[in-house]
Order: sequence, then C-alpha cells, then structure tokens
Amino acid sequence: MKKLFLTLFYIPCFSFFSAQISDTMKISRKEAETIFLAKNLDLIAQKLEISQAEARTVQAKYWPNPTLSISEVNLWRTYDIEEQPAIVGNWGKNTQISAEIEQVIQTAGKRRKNIELQKIEVEGEKYELQEVLRELKKTLRNTITEILYNQEQQKIYQGQIASIEKLTKSYNNQLNLGNISKAEYVRLKAQEIEFKKKLISLKQEIEDQQVELKALLMLPSQTYLVISDSFVMPEKQLSELEVTQWMEKANENRPDIMISKNKEKHAAKNLEIQNAMKTPDVAVSIGYDRGGNIMKDFIGLGVSMDLPIFDRNKGNIQEAKLEIEKSKLETRKNMLKSENEIVSVFRNYIRTQQVSEEIDESYESTLDGLLVSHEKNFRLRNISMLEYMDFLDTYIGNKMIILDTKKELNQYYENLQYVVGQDL
Repeated sequence: MKKLFLTLFYIPCFSFFSAQISDTMKISRKEAETIFLAKNLDLIAQKLEISQAEARTVQAKYWPNPTLSISEVNLWRTYDIEEQPAIVGNWGKNTQISAEIEQVIQTAGKRRKNIELQKIEVEGEKYELQEVLRELKKTLRNTITEILYNQEQQKIYQGQIASIEKLTKSYNNQLNLGNISKAEYVRLKAQEIEFKKKLISLKQEIEDQQVELKALLMLPSQTYLVISDSFVMPEKQLSELEVTQWMEKANENRPDIMISKNKEKHAAKNLEIQNAMKTPDVAVSIGYDRGGNIMKDFIGLGVSMDLPIFDRNKGNIQEAKLEIEKSKLETRKNMLKSENEIVSVFRNYIRTQQVSEEIDESYESTLDGLLVSHEKNFRLRNISMLEYMDFLDTYIGNKMIILDTKKELNQYYENLQYVVGQDL
C-alpha cells in the first residue's frame, strides 16, 4: 500500500517538476537537421581541421629562408696586423669580420611534391568531415526516431490511463455501494498503476534521448523537444534492382571509402617524395671576409651538398611502398564491407516492409473502435473483467506491433541511406 501511495504521489510531482524546468519546443526532422548543420560543435571542429590543412598547403609553398651568419669579429684591438680602412668613423682599422648568406635549393621537385601532398591532405580532411557528418546524421535521425517512437507510445498509454481512471472511479463508487467485489476493483486499479508506471518509464527514456538530441543540436538544458512530424517513409518503392546502383554510388561517394582512396593517393605521393629524398639538396652561398686572408675585402661564392654515399633513403622508400599496398587492401576491405552492409540492410528493410504491407490501413482504426466498444460493454457489464482485460492486452500488443513496424521500417530506411553514403 505504501508503494502504491508513493507511485501515485510521484506521477503528479514528476509532471509538475517537468513543467517548471522545461521550455517545450516543437521541432520537425527538417528543422532539427538545419539546426544540427549550423550549430553542431563536432562539425565546426572538423571544418577547422580543413582550414588547418589548407594553412599547411600555404606554408608548403614557401621556399626555405636564407641563412645569414656573421663570424670572426674580434672585439678587442689587435696590433700585429696590417691596418685596414675604418668601417664606421674611426672604428674598424684593426677589426676582422666575416659574413655569409646561404640559400638551400630543394632538388628533384621536393617542394612541388610536398605542395601536392598537402593538397591531398586537404581532400582527406574534407572526406573526414563527410564521414563525421554521415555518422552524426545517422545518430541524429535515429535519436529523433526513438523519441518519436516513445512519444507515440506515450499517447497510447495516456489514452488508456484516462479511460481506465474513469472506470476505476466508477468501480470505486460501486465498491462503496457493495455492488462489486473488492477483487474486481483491485484488479482494475492494478492495471491503472501498471500503465502509469509504464508511462513514467517512457518519460525517463525520452529524457535520456533528449540529452543526446540536445547535445547534437547545441540546445540549452531547459529545452524539452517534441518531434512534430511522423515517421519518415521513402517516397518511392525501393527495388532490388537498385542494389547494384547503390553499391556503385557507395564506391564513388561513401566517405570511408573515399578516405581509403585518398590514403592510397597520399601513400603514392609520399613514395615520390621519398624517392626524391635520394637526391641531396644544394646550398648556394656568398661570403665576405675582411682581413682574414691576403685580400683585404674578399667576396666568394660557395656550393655545398650532402654526398649520398651511405644513406640512399632505402628504408623510407620501402616503407612507403608497403604503405601503398596496405592502403589498397584497406580500400578493398571497405568496399566489400559496404556491399555487404547494403545487401543486409536492404533485405531487413524488405522483410519489415512486407510485414507493414500486411497490416491493413484501416486495421488500426478498427482496433480503436473495438476498444471503445469493449469499454462501453464493460461499463454496462455486458462483458466480464477477464474479457475486457484480455482485449486490452490484445489492443496494447497490436498497437505496439504497428508502432514497432513503423519504427523499424524507418530505421532500416535511414540505415540504408547511411550504408549507401547519401540520401536516397
């Protein structure tokens, strides 16, 4: 009895508390996706990754800075030397100084190839953005579907609670008049409590889903979202003939496959760079020396380079070749995975669609009509408590089957768009 009292006390308190802290916002799927694309922080962060990659491309275009070195400057006076002309005023007659400026020139097209490599990385970041978008969009759509599914369940249970509360009140009056047994009243009250407990569970599930959806849309915590539209269904009948086309589309557009192909290009360009690294860069210099040799003011040119005797970059070249093979295998694996996912999801969609087609359009309204009829007959005592409760179980079960079918059909359709890599 104590548990019963706490449950009945909790329900109105929960409703009052929710009303106080929540700012209800009705939103459609389309509106949710618009907000998501504009405000989601993961997408914004990924776009910054693209900007960073573009900045690296800009940086790769610059030549290395020349190196200036000044040396052999004596800060004290040296007497045992031939006197030189002054540098500034009367200073510098006994001073030696040497200066050199050096410029490294990259050979074998290293600079150009590195620019091309950075451009490939920019493409890779764009594909990464598409993959993040694909994953988050799937999460967004499935979360909306779950909330919508629980909203529809809420409506079913709220309708039954409103109906059974009237019956319970009527039976309580009849119990007080001694017209019915206490067992009948308790059975009816127990069903009411069960429905209310289920309603609380649904609200708790929706709260968890609200957290995820609001995080995706970057909405404040006090917002309570209500999905205003219904389950999304395809505008046209999907055919098995389209599966091959979807596979081709996936191979051309699916982000994870494009990322793998981009890695192949990256590995191939890296191999070009590693081969170019065999050729040493050349450093060209011009130097000035004052008082350091038989010439008072000596200007000379110089060239320097590494001699590729011991290190021919063979290890890095071999690693780059293996990376190409590895990236090709990764691409092939993702393509096979994509094909299998498309076939599997499509088959599940077709099975669910067949179940959906077997449910007559008027079946749900027929169920609702029969429930009204049974409630009326039960109130008039034309049918027994057992018959009424039996039908109530059947009604709830069938409504759940219809709702589950709609939800699953919607989810498989969204998953099909996900595995194809684009909206169908």
